[in-house]
Amino acid sequence: MGQVSLRGIRKSYGDVQVIKGVDLEVRDGEFLVFVGPSGCGKSTTLRMIAGLESVTAGDILIDGVRANDLKPSDRGAAMVFQSYALYPHMTVAENMGFALKMAGVAKDKRAEQVQHAADILRITELLGRFPKELSGGQRQRVAIGRSIVRKPKVFLFDEPLSNLDAALRVNMRIELSRLHKELGTTMIYVTHDQVEAMTMGDRIAVFNKGVVEQLGAPLELYNKPCNEFVATFLGAPKINLVDRPTPSGAQAAHLALWNLLASQAPASVQRVGLRPEHMRIAPQGQGIPATVVLAEHLGDSSILHLRVEGVAELLNAKVGTESNQCDSGAVVGLMPDPAWALTFGADGRLVS
Repeated sequence: MGQVSLRGIRKSYGDVQVIKGVDLEVRDGEFLVFVGPSGCGKSTTLRMIAGLESVTAGDILIDGVRANDLKPSDRGAAMVFQSYALYPHMTVAENMGFALKMAGVAKDKRAEQVQHAADILRITELLGRFPKELSGGQRQRVAIGRSIVRKPKVFLFDEPLSNLDAALRVNMRIELSRLHKELGTTMIYVTHDQVEAMTMGDRIAVFNKGVVEQLGAPLELYNKPCNEFVATFLGAPKINLVDRPTPSGAQAAHLALWNLLASQAPASVQRVGLRPEHMRIAPQGQGIPATVVLAEHLGDSSILHLRVEGVAELLNAKVGTESNQCDSGAVVGLMPDPAWALTFGADGRLVS
């Protein structure tokens, strides 16, 4: 079992409140991702679950047992850090078995559990090496293996892939997802990378300024965010946001775009959002006129950054190879799909 409950969790450093009341239920065997910008409180919340930070107010329950006053080693949680935190003078096998040694586990039993973890992580051939002889990805596997041997109820990951290069991050995402399916253990994973959140999590908790803005399945949050913050944080390139035109002096292109996307919206709607993949390019001579400010050609697709007269911010369109010839300065016609439009009120919240 590995159910984690956070009930009214708050954390303050003096007069500064960094966690402002978090309520979460982490299901047994779930892969839950905490995502948000730097300083939003996600790592602090993870460290409170681990017992590395005290709780100012509220309760943390692990399998129904209040853990606030339990030592980290008594919580049944294992932490994997961004920095690996391996002992340089110990071999891989010694690093992985160190916590068991300190707990008084017999040598033969330690060796058995270390071997089992190494088999799962496919690092058996590394057991006799020292950390300085390992790559970044191998070191991260060893750090994970050190947690596996403890057989925890909950794995806690604090941005474990941020020190790896882009290609290795992709491979490690796959490995961690495989590991979760194989072990079936509850995992809570902190990241500021929304790609990691979208591809790895069963559910995502989006943090902002010490609160959870929204909790749900990745596609649920992507397609129906509760507010503009969640809408803009998830998705790359970011969602397009268009303000309601002013009653007088609105540019024709701005007005045409608004009428296409939000003509049936109530008066409370002050902004409309549309993902870049739903912003297509019309056949020549059609659509809403826009000027290409920058074209990023990626081979299989292109990302066009576009200026529409009257719209404050550049708009992004993620299009196929048919637009590979569009370059800076070109004038194109936009053909947005209103079926995917999201409408937001003056308070930034989604208007259903």
